[in-house]
Amino acid sequence: MTTSQFQPGIMPGRLPAEDYCHAFADTAPPLTDHAARVAADRCYFCYDAPCTTACPSGIDVPLFIRQIATGQPEAAAVTILSQNIFGGLCARVCPTETLCEGACVREVAEGKPVEIGLLQRHATDRLQAAGVHPFSRAERTDFSIAVVGAGPAGLACAHRLAMKGHEVTLYDARLKPGGLNEYGIAAYKAPGGFAAKEVAWLLQIGGITLLENWALGRNGTLADLLEDHDAVFLGMGLAGVNALTIPGAEHATPATDFIAHLRQSEDLATLPIGRRVVVIGGGMTAVDAAVQAKLLGAETSTIVYRRSQPEMPASLHEQDHAQTHGVRIVPNATPVAIRKDEVGFEVEFARTATRDGTMTLLEDTLRLKADQVFTAIGQTLGPVPEGLTITGGKIAIDATGRTGLAKVWAGGDCASGGEDLTVTASAQGRDAAEDIHAFLMGA
Repeated sequence: MTTSQFQPGIMPGRLPAEDYCHAFADTAPPLTDHAARVAADRCYFCYDAPCTTACPSGIDVPLFIRQIATGQPEAAAVTILSQNIFGGLCARVCPTETLCEGACVREVAEGKPVEIGLLQRHATDRLQAAGVHPFSRAERTDFSIAVVGAGPAGLACAHRLAMKGHEVTLYDARLKPGGLNEYGIAAYKAPGGFAAKEVAWLLQIGGITLLENWALGRNGTLADLLEDHDAVFLGMGLAGVNALTIPGAEHATPATDFIAHLRQSEDLATLPIGRRVVVIGGGMTAVDAAVQAKLLGAETSTIVYRRSQPEMPASLHEQDHAQTHGVRIVPNATPVAIRKDEVGFEVEFARTATRDGTMTLLEDTLRLKADQVFTAIGQTLGPVPEGLTITGGKIAIDATGRTGLAKVWAGGDCASGGEDLTVTASAQGRDAAEDIHAFLMGA
């Protein structure tokens, strides 16, 4: 039975059942073969291409686009996946407008870049849909590596090590592999269970044993892993969230929990959502939560960010996406209290201004009524083994992923040295695997 969007409280079924499929459909449908060839023909195939330089994984963008333009999308996929084994997911979720497409010379000259993300998806989808895994294992070695965390960094590391012929045991705290790709991104960005399918495709390489529901510290220690394996890679992501420290903070729910629950739901019509939703934060997670609240049938969904809108961590593309889906963005307001009332909550915000680079609170206040309040104010590193150096709230690593402990590498969101993006995590996992291999082989 459908519940009205205008009914107060938190409840499921605010939309007709058939509307959920449409609401959470692919936001950027794939290119047809003809459209891909047309899009590829816009590329100038630059020498020393700025798009490649802007890609954290260093994909040779002109090469793979030329391969598409000459009717070789499968070869293009190999070019992409050789550098970023998560090329399919990254084609869907990467902020290309600030990376490769933002650096495209046609963007600079014409304000319309080559559609690199869609072309990358065209190539990788073609290969993966055919069930083809173009990589094979080298001759098996006698080395064993433990990889903690089956997110983008851990899986990329495991895949590259397996390619080198090593045996890898992949330990993950959750019941399903994939990490952020499986639990943390908006459902409409990778519908149809794409993240799980990509992991299954990746594991076709062989040589990787997956142990789920295994958490470092709970089920074993770093010393245990070092005793059983020749090297360890830590890629467990960010397990905690920053908490509000205001009166009534207990009434707010981390947006990451909301998104993870939504991603694992088999029937979106059964997910309860408030009539009025307020999301505190300004990054990609805030946008994902606010947009999905609206797609689930919330009458109003509001993002409130403490600084100005241009200072929001979410890209302009993401902000536009939110606003075109009916999300209201309120900048320059920071929460000071959440109060329960007879029908829900009232969130009080203090207006802010930036003066000489410092955010200051103004006397003016803003109050928003809400049935649900989500927080998206950053994630934090969970407990880590003793002996690791922590810098800026993350495990300190060098350019190859080495930590301060012998035989221990790290990468992804839990480690320093990059933005919290799938493409960055994949690159760090790949690079650490190369260094682990060189270390084990005595290079």
